[in-house]
Amino acid sequence: MRFARFKRGLCLKTVDSCFQDLKDSRLVEETFTVDEVTDMLDGLRTVVHSEVESELINTTYTNVLLLRQLFAQAEKWYLKLQTDVSDLENRELLEQVAEFEKLEFTSSNKKPSADHIKPKLAPLNDGGSELLNKTVACLQEENEKLKTRLKTIETQATAALDEKSRLEKSLKDLQMIQGDQKLNANQDITELENKVAALKCQFEKTLNDSTANQKFLEENLVTTKHDLLKVQDQLSIAEKELEKKFQQTAAYRNMKEILTKKNEQIKDLRKRLSK
Repeated sequence: MRFARFKRGLCLKTVDSCFQDLKDSRLVEETFTVDEVTDMLDGLRTVVHSEVESELINTTYTNVLLLRQLFAQAEKWYLKLQTDVSDLENRELLEQVAEFEKLEFTSSNKKPSADHIKPKLAPLNDGGSELLNKTVACLQEENEKLKTRLKTIETQATAALDEKSRLEKSLKDLQMIQGDQKLNANQDITELENKVAALKCQFEKTLNDSTANQKFLEENLVTTKHDLLKVQDQLSIAEKELEKKFQQTAAYRNMKEILTKKNEQIKDLRKRLSK
């Protein structure tokens, strides 16, 4: 405020000196023509215009430098500044500033009483910024905690994925065992079919050699076919029962429950990571 008042006083003195120079240099005669008065006023207007413009530009640049210092300090201490441009033209606030200036400088030569001494803000230095330093330290500590928590969640997710891979491999091994059992059953059926084929060949050979045993062989063939169908039905039933028993085993159910739980854990961890 004092600096602005000082600069304003210099500007007014410069304007006064312009008028005084005009008086001293041009107003030496008692009468002047209209053209002479116009010429003097135009010259005075040019000089005053130049001085006022220069002072306004200087004031603007000075305010910019002041704001730059404030913004640099705010950026250093991670402060967020907000401005309301409409307050710059608020007549009531401007009058309050004028009243403050008047009271401040009219009483500057008087010794202030103890009742009228107003407390001043502490400077923004290492001592006055203790609370701000604590806030920054707290935020940094919270950031480190979040980083540690994120690493823990990532580790848990990796472990869950490894467990899922292991369980999937175990399930594939069980399925391979079940496939081998089905292959053995198919091999038994193939052997029976081969036996039937051999019996058929033997029957045909015997039929060619002797017609006497034809009926007996035909009956034997029919019986063998019936037995084959029964065996095939039994094998099919046994295969279904085997698959059903395998699905009802505790190992299969436990494996299925573990996979289901691990999938749910992985989904939950992914949701937490996305948050």
